[in-house]
Amino acid sequence: MATIPDDQTLTEKGFDAAPDTEADTRPGMVPEAERLLVIACGALAREIIAIRDASGLSHIDLTCLPAILHNHPDRITGAVEDAVQKHKGSHARIFVAYADCGTGGQLRTACDRLGVEMIDGPHCYAFYEGLTQFAERDDATSFYLTDFLVRQFDAFVWKPLGLDRHPELRDMYFGNYRSLVYQAQTDDPELDVRARICADRLGLRYERRLTGYGDLGAALRDWVRD
Repeated sequence: MATIPDDQTLTEKGFDAAPDTEADTRPGMVPEAERLLVIACGALAREIIAIRDASGLSHIDLTCLPAILHNHPDRITGAVEDAVQKHKGSHARIFVAYADCGTGGQLRTACDRLGVEMIDGPHCYAFYEGLTQFAERDDATSFYLTDFLVRQFDAFVWKPLGLDRHPELRDMYFGNYRSLVYQAQTDDPELDVRARICADRLGLRYERRLTGYGDLGAALRDWVRD
């Protein structure tokens, strides 16, 4: 198994853990033509590998696109299409572990055309919370962070918005929000502290929800069983 790179690499370059042909032909390995592939956002790499390993799904490979596409949703659909085309000849089935993620339905249209499945829902915050529960909350005044985004807060929020250079713009960006909701995939006290600091930096009330992997685990396991 490939080693998961650090968060900066997942943010900027992504991660491709699909084994090469030589590795697949070793004794005990599932042949390449029988392996399954998940194409995901780099922000989900650790969570998907944890689900895979805990569920005994060793025949699933993972390739992750750069997580920073989160800030450029207009680029996600093309990047996913390229990844599907690259890997479709080497895997029996491909699953796209993206929700709509700001693509305005374009990603769903592309996945349907390519014959690959993807996660339901508007974004990762919804499937971590659970699609039904998230819709019922309807908290449009909440700003969300996940484990990955807490660790990469500066790279995804503070610097792209120019708050490192112009902190006075904070209230212009976040004045309509009331709270920062940290959706915790893991019960990590250090991340809790860091998330509280993020809330303080944004001038928002802090709320922590231990969501675990939400609907992500079920989506992967259901796809494998289909």
